[in-house]
Amino acid sequence: MVVVVAAVTLAVVGGGDGEVLPEVAPEQLVDPLPAARPVDRADVEALRLPVAVRGYRMADVDDVLVRLGAELAERDARIAELEDALAGASAGDGEDDRA
Repeated sequence: MVVVVAAVTLAVVGGGDGEVLPEVAPEQLVDPLPAARPVDRADVEALRLPVAVRGYRMADVDDVLVRLGAELAERDARIAELEDALAGASAGDGEDDRA
């Protein structure tokens, strides 16, 4: 068993001839979220984060989460603004009927 493990290790390392396996370039985010427009559901569904040795690349995940968080906050603020305007318009309509 030890001989088999040693043989496999030597084969992977390069047999001791001093040759080291070349460094593999880390995967990069190939299809990032669009910069020119707001993110939509299809963008999020199509997003594939590159995998690193120990999972996903933290920088790519952080960038995506910051972008999505900012856009969700903008949408929440706009929804609240529209709801307030609608509530104000509805309250104004009710006062006109009583006068």
